[in-house]
Amino acid sequence: MRTAQFTEPAPAAAAHWSVGEITVHRVDEMPLPPATGPWLLPAATPDVVAEHAWLRPDHAGPDGVLHLDSHSFALVVDGLRVLVDTGIGNGKTRANQAWHNLRTDYLERLAAIGFTPENVDLVILTHLHTDHVGWNTREVDGAWVPTFPRARYLTSRVEREFWAAYDMDEARSGMFRDSVVPVEQAGLLDLVDVPADGVDVADGLRLLPAPGHTPGQIAVRVSSAGAAALITGDAVHHPVQLARPEIGSCVDIDPVQSEATRRALLAGLADTGALVLGTHFPAPTAGHVIAEGDGYRLVPVADLPEGR
Repeated sequence: MRTAQFTEPAPAAAAHWSVGEITVHRVDEMPLPPATGPWLLPAATPDVVAEHAWLRPDHAGPDGVLHLDSHSFALVVDGLRVLVDTGIGNGKTRANQAWHNLRTDYLERLAAIGFTPENVDLVILTHLHTDHVGWNTREVDGAWVPTFPRARYLTSRVEREFWAAYDMDEARSGMFRDSVVPVEQAGLLDLVDVPADGVDVADGLRLLPAPGHTPGQIAVRVSSAGAAALITGDAVHHPVQLARPEIGSCVDIDPVQSEATRRALLAGLADTGALVLGTHFPAPTAGHVIAEGDGYRLVPVADLPEGR
């Protein structure tokens, strides 16, 4: 996708939520430009959005255009500082002009919640798309080096092996060269086998298979003291897909599998009290999934007041 450069609006205020004894922070990078929604989810037309009044004003504008964000989630689990996905990144050559050569204060926002490049222990990559791996690296003296040099970076083995065999165009190859390969060359990337019922990578942190958008995509389940949350990755890009789970992304590699995964995840969340944390959901970002008609609805959960 190529879009015109746009003026980046100020991001929403930093947010965080409790999952039992675990606090999950949203670390903002940038709102995605308005052209993203019609391109990414072409079946989510203004007429479809108008059928679901709960999508406005938080998740769509009065014109029916979807709101989408780029952000990470950060949490401390089992004594480990964990970051889930790393956004688009700064100073990188990208075909999408809205993502090209960014200059955001993402690292300052990360530091404001006590996460620095030097103290992050674990980076979980739900999949290896451009807008999920960008802050894996940063430029130092003209070279791309791991941003989090003490961390282990995790992704699924299926995901990495798929892209290793894929006939990439130059734009994707460039992304791998600047954001994935330097982590591998530093010996920091761990490939995880993720069975159908998932795998624990720390106490209260479980990786679940979520294939379709990419073959090896994972979702991340957080649990503590009887509470649970699910970080979606791109199995669900936007809340409109709760109302209409059949709506898929134009970049889903296997659209049929993607829909099946989305339906299974939503069915498992519905009416359970578990929190869903959308990897691209705009503020309020988190909520409970409830069954409604042939689909679902998101009931937002407000972030905690500062100091909690």
